[in-house]
Amino acid sequence: MTADRSSAARDPTWGIELTPEHPPDRIASLAADAEAAGFDLAFASSHYFNRDPFVTLSRMAEATADVRLGPGVVNPYETHPVKLAAQTATIDEVSDGRAVFGVGAGDRSSLSTLGIQRDRPLRRVLETFDVARDLWAGETVSHEGTFTATDASLNLEPDDGIPVYVGAQGPHMLRMSAKHADGVLINAAHPRDLEWSAAQLEQGLEDRPDEYGSFESLAFASVSVAATAEAAREAARPPVAFIVGGAADPVLERHDVDREAAANVSDALERGELNEAFGHVTPAMIDAFCIAGTTETVAERFAAALEHVDGIVVGSPLGPDLEDAIERASEALAQVS
Repeated sequence: MTADRSSAARDPTWGIELTPEHPPDRIASLAADAEAAGFDLAFASSHYFNRDPFVTLSRMAEATADVRLGPGVVNPYETHPVKLAAQTATIDEVSDGRAVFGVGAGDRSSLSTLGIQRDRPLRRVLETFDVARDLWAGETVSHEGTFTATDASLNLEPDDGIPVYVGAQGPHMLRMSAKHADGVLINAAHPRDLEWSAAQLEQGLEDRPDEYGSFESLAFASVSVAATAEAAREAARPPVAFIVGGAADPVLERHDVDREAAANVSDALERGELNEAFGHVTPAMIDAFCIAGTTETVAERFAAALEHVDGIVVGSPLGPDLEDAIERASEALAQVS
């Protein structure tokens, strides 16, 4: 695959995103279901209005034995990067070495709500995981860049084996992740977007030092699967609305999404009229920004995605019934494994 520098072919990696809009015990139970269904990775998403992802991950660690665990994804604006390194190392400790670090620049509109300016995002993300790696290795770190740390260290056992996955969508963040990180979480579901992203990753991989080892590209895809296509597509409306609201013009153009329809969604979101925004979501938007349908339809879309990536993270909303959606998503993944 385009972003895999290892010499031998690998089986696809299957991940799942669990959103702490539910209590941690419920999310932990879902993580156990996902592990039993064969998933390799389980991410707890991070939004200021939901439950804390690291508290949730600690409960997920208790409920599972083998699945890798991490935030998907945290940003280094709401929380200081040194604190993020400590929180991730704590999850690694309580899970017996199963942590991954999912980090990205964060959603501009959400950060704006908190009065936070999303300044120099690419540099800040790179500096964040560079510093985290030094801290995990047991070093005392002083840093002066997009953030400041003076003689910072962690009171934990050193462990430099925590993989870094960068949440990315734009060309510069994609190329940076391929050059410096262990993996990427591509914020896309459509083969057209994934093919474009793979080309950006290839450019970054050309400059990747050999000693960094292999690199893994994962589609962090919005997925909605249910017994009927209608139920699955209806459940997809909220996340698709937010994706459309934040989509750059080139992305909308790539999918021939009607500009006026997209503006209607964005305007309603800005006014806080969520139900109105969800109602403005068109079938074309769902097709472009979500993998939605029955098990068979979703399996076909998974197969198309795997032409361009090393694996798939089944992301929100999953479906109208979460337990059922995990089972159906697993069945779809099995069809393309």
